[in-house]
Amino acid sequence: MKEIILLTISGEDKPGVTSSITQILAGFQVNVLDIGQAVIHNTLSLGILIEVPKSAESSPILRDLLFKAHAMDMKVRFQPIDEADYEEWVLAQGKSRHIITLLARKVTADHIAVVTDIAARHGLNIDKITRLSGRLSLDDDASTRNKACVEFSVRGASGDMSQLRGEFLHAASELDVDIAFQEDNIYRRNRRLVVFDMDSTLIEAEVIDELAKEAGVGEQVSEITEAAMRGEIDFNESFRRRVGLLKGLDASVLESVAARLPMTEGAESLVSHLKALGYKTAILSGGFTYFAEHLQAKLGFDYVYANQLDIVDGVVTGEVTGEIVNGERKAALLRELAIKEGISLEQTIAVGDGANDLPMLSIAGLGIAFRAKPLVRQSAKQAISTLGLDGILYLIGFRDRDAAL
Repeated sequence: MKEIILLTISGEDKPGVTSSITQILAGFQVNVLDIGQAVIHNTLSLGILIEVPKSAESSPILRDLLFKAHAMDMKVRFQPIDEADYEEWVLAQGKSRHIITLLARKVTADHIAVVTDIAARHGLNIDKITRLSGRLSLDDDASTRNKACVEFSVRGASGDMSQLRGEFLHAASELDVDIAFQEDNIYRRNRRLVVFDMDSTLIEAEVIDELAKEAGVGEQVSEITEAAMRGEIDFNESFRRRVGLLKGLDASVLESVAARLPMTEGAESLVSHLKALGYKTAILSGGFTYFAEHLQAKLGFDYVYANQLDIVDGVVTGEVTGEIVNGERKAALLRELAIKEGISLEQTIAVGDGANDLPMLSIAGLGIAFRAKPLVRQSAKQAISTLGLDGILYLIGFRDRDAAL
């Protein structure tokens, strides 16, 4: 029988602990089968699963480890592992893996209790828990723009994935947090293109509503916009009706409207970090090119696709030129950009808030409904409503210290 032992070393974190322990093991030519280490509030927990070689005995190894741990003021625990149990553990590595991401202004025990309870009831075993967000001061108010994120790496397969996702969505709504659940595969760590809707996603406004206010038809256009966002009216029809109400508007107001558009929380931070990390970015908007290009100049998007507002002699005609960028067109553009960049759709991320964003959200490797209407949140793969746009970085595994948020 092979001798397998799980070593657990804990105590105050200090330099040299792992080095000292593994040097002793190296002296006995021990095989390391698994190793993991975590530090929480300067307290170290180090676990090492070892196989004692046939040429050695465990007693001298454990003795030397005890002496060294005592000298470093650390605690050490030994647990023998049955060979059959070990082999069963090895076979379990083929199970599917998923990532659960909990996002909030502040994470509470209640949040974690609910998330882990849902995971457990669906047969998911937690392998690792990691805090991705930076440290929060006790003086920080959760109502400010704090960001808190905990990531759970889980294995196993739920019998009903749709029910699992539904429970996470319900819990997120009840707790006023965001909970993302996605497969942990090579694509999650290798996204290359991120496309965004513009109105109510990158900016906290609907541009056509702002133009309507200038034209004195704000209320009429807002009613049509809301109905379209809820999916109650065909986008092309609603768009033509709204643009038609702008007929006669002086085109000079476009500049002043563009200047006052409020950026969504985290938009500038997200785009700048995506660019620094080598991602390509695009705006796929059912709005207007004038305003999308304004954002492109400000934030540095690589691609912009939107509707061209027809202007003749400095006056809006109430028409648009070219093909309307609706939901189907956004999905087609996403496919075209993926081909142009030489990547698969699994390597793309799409972000939007309206019903006309669902086609692109559904085909992207990671589709995110951002501060979206209930219908869109329920239909999208993932949803973020609590944090700003830079919370998307957590969904692709970045820590605050990695992305320098």
